[in-house]
Amino acid sequence: MDEAAVRAEVRAWLEAHWDPERGLVAWRHMLAESGWGVPHWPREWYGRDLPVGLVPVVEEEFRRIGAVGVAKAGIRMLAAATILAHGTRLHKERFLRRILTGEDTWCQLFSEPGSGSDVAAAVTRAEFRGNRWVINGQKVWTTSAHHADWGLLLARTDWDRPKHKGLSFFIIDMRQPGVEARPLRQMNGYASFNQVFLTDAEVPPEFLVGEVGEGWAVATTTLMHERRGADALRSWALGSDRPGRIYEEERAEIATVMEPYRWYPQRAGRVDLVMERARAAGRLGDPVLRQEIAKLLTLSRAAEWLARRARTAQEQGRPQGPEGSLGKLVASHVARAAARVHTQIAGADALLSGEDGPMGGLIAEILLSVPATSIAGGTDEIQRNIIAERVLRMPKEPNPDADRPFREVPRNAVS
Repeated sequence: MDEAAVRAEVRAWLEAHWDPERGLVAWRHMLAESGWGVPHWPREWYGRDLPVGLVPVVEEEFRRIGAVGVAKAGIRMLAAATILAHGTRLHKERFLRRILTGEDTWCQLFSEPGSGSDVAAAVTRAEFRGNRWVINGQKVWTTSAHHADWGLLLARTDWDRPKHKGLSFFIIDMRQPGVEARPLRQMNGYASFNQVFLTDAEVPPEFLVGEVGEGWAVATTTLMHERRGADALRSWALGSDRPGRIYEEERAEIATVMEPYRWYPQRAGRVDLVMERARAAGRLGDPVLRQEIAKLLTLSRAAEWLARRARTAQEQGRPQGPEGSLGKLVASHVARAAARVHTQIAGADALLSGEDGPMGGLIAEILLSVPATSIAGGTDEIQRNIIAERVLRMPKEPNPDADRPFREVPRNAVS
């Protein structure tokens, strides 16, 4: 189908079916049946087999009529991408539709206290006992674990193989008694992340994703999609202020699901506020500040172009390139540069929180939140290694542990 045909078909379908008084979940079930919610997905799995390059055409028609789309907030689309790439038919039948309707929420159980950004050094154990996998260990920095229904879990199933080859990937029920999520209070006052304790938690064998010992390949798919969407950290899910039942339910969903992400625009530096703040403070005539603002806006625009390049590659169906890690790294640079400029504009007042601070303490929140951008989703150091080794083809650092059984590798955590 060409662009005109797609536009005509989705417009006709929306005009025939869109009703703002319909329930949100009921509407999303209709979208799943029609394939217009995720038109680039396979037709068998709630899509229409359209080229990714035609998805913006569909999105334009949704915006034109004010129609709500499928659920995309949180990491549910990372879960969907992983399941589409590696899941069994049972996984796709069980989870994909409820991801699109928003009936299930998800979290990502990768990071651990003793391994930091070295995700492959996971020591959470998965042992097959009787007729199911039994999980014991601890995960950390897990966004939304406190209200997630399901988790993407990376756990070690073989201690006698090298660390990347002894991991397996699971879908775990987060509502069972053996899973405890404890919120972590951050220095910016939010509690978006959790530490998750897994004590004899159970996973049925059919919820293994991929083969035993091949979990790293599955996890890499999840991480690739996470980095490709890193530029989304600068955006925020907003519900429409239009009247109607479906909009009311969407606003309620966003208020709940997006609550852990309220500070994400601040951790990206809030470049959008810089000119407004400089004008309000009467600082636009300062030549030094003007140079810093110009550098920030130039860097931000370059980052935007890089993100567009990544999206264009995705729309054309090309595999993940260097844009994911490059985009993640440049986002850190933009955030730090923005924090410096906000500080130059506000001076010492930038440290004031609450009503005493600039913008009701928002500038202080930016300063406290920006460091997270250099850590979350893989540290800046990890991204530089990826770029050096996989993009520039530079030699890897010597790794004496590459082929050693994992149980013999020195590590920070006691297993």
